[in-house]
Amino acid sequence: MSLASMGVEGDRQHGAAGIVATVKGRSRFTLNPVRLRLSPRLFGVVVLALTACSEVATLPISAGTGPQPTLPPPQQRLIPTVHIAPAQGWPSGTTPLAAPGTRVVAFAGGLDHPRWLLVLPNGDVLVAETNAPPKPDDAKGIKGWVMGLVMKRAGAGVPSANRITLLRDTDGNGVADLRSVLLAGLNSPFGMALVGNDLYVANSDAVLRFPYVAGDTRITAPGIKVVDLPAGPINHHWTRNLIASPDGSKLYVTVGSNSNVAERGMAVEVGRAAIWEVDTRSGAHRIFASGLRNPNGLAWESHSGALWTVVNERDELGSDLVPDYLTSVRDGGFYGWPYSYYGQHVDTRVKPQRPEWVAQAIVPDYALGPHVAPLGLASSTGTTLPAVFANGMFIGQHGSWNRRPHSGYKVIFVPFENGKPAGSPIDVLTGFLSEAGNAYGRPVGVALDRQGALLVADDVGNVVWRVSAGPR
Repeated sequence: MSLASMGVEGDRQHGAAGIVATVKGRSRFTLNPVRLRLSPRLFGVVVLALTACSEVATLPISAGTGPQPTLPPPQQRLIPTVHIAPAQGWPSGTTPLAAPGTRVVAFAGGLDHPRWLLVLPNGDVLVAETNAPPKPDDAKGIKGWVMGLVMKRAGAGVPSANRITLLRDTDGNGVADLRSVLLAGLNSPFGMALVGNDLYVANSDAVLRFPYVAGDTRITAPGIKVVDLPAGPINHHWTRNLIASPDGSKLYVTVGSNSNVAERGMAVEVGRAAIWEVDTRSGAHRIFASGLRNPNGLAWESHSGALWTVVNERDELGSDLVPDYLTSVRDGGFYGWPYSYYGQHVDTRVKPQRPEWVAQAIVPDYALGPHVAPLGLASSTGTTLPAVFANGMFIGQHGSWNRRPHSGYKVIFVPFENGKPAGSPIDVLTGFLSEAGNAYGRPVGVALDRQGALLVADDVGNVVWRVSAGPR
């Protein structure tokens, strides 16, 4: 149900005006926390109550999955769908559910919003304990204020620890028994890559280089800035992942868009919704691929040598649109954002239209379902999990906040043949949602450890999980 279906029509005005609507063409009302003298908490209840009437998906997730997903007509409403899985954390003694032939244990717990992982050649595991940087202008207006409530309720409202922690399993039992802060005082760090004796870290606003010697448990040397990245007082998609080229001469860096569909104008999107190619020594950079609303995970596919990424697509077109996706990344390729989605499906909300850009839009390789929020991506090359996982990609799906019913909230595996996705996704780790719809955890980064087991960062459970071969 929407406000329109209850006889309410109108528009949204931001800032002091609140939400303004016309009831059956005769009168207007305003939802405004100041004018109505509601506490922020009570006003949040009002807004969330309105969104509880939002539309429901008519298609299963499977319809929006695979190389040829079903794309129904868009559903645009006065109040977009908001369906949050409140962050709860794991009850004592419980874990996610592992796929048949595998088992899961907590590699490390008690972390502070762990989001991204890097496994070093000596087996040490680096985890970025991080959250969004201050974004003072992003919370302005009623929409930004409500989004702040949504993120807090979903577990993303805590301050960033701004550090990279090193985890070491000294006795080889699959559980870390040494923990040390490798780097502190960062600025919402996310992606990490090691090239020789240089450790590269992607802060929310720059890529830094630090000296590293195998076995180090703490780095005190200051970072050297390699390149500035788009940031600023809004910085809507702040996560910056990176991966090194096989020869170590280049970094590929993800930079998400500064809005949903360029509603702030394209001037604030310069250099964004893109993957950058950066020279590791000089910092010289160029746009490698664009039109990618919010790319996160990056991985090299072993058969073809191609770069692959997972992308979070746009919101507010209903629970069945738009599928997030997994795709190979072409040098110079344009993938549609903001003008079109999933190839050349025009988004009529974007003004002005750019048909010449739409005509160039590349269709992604593989849809992952609407609003599943894929973040983590890791090639399965070298895994010691059962044979079904031998060739493909592991994907951490952070989970929806704007689909009814929920989607994502699990780790999946997409099988490959001849360098391309082949077949339906396989669940690797599930059980992140309670029967009541609360989030025990939310998977983010994924990586293979030196023994070929799968590590999963869980930023609500504050755990790094380890999935290995063996009985549950």
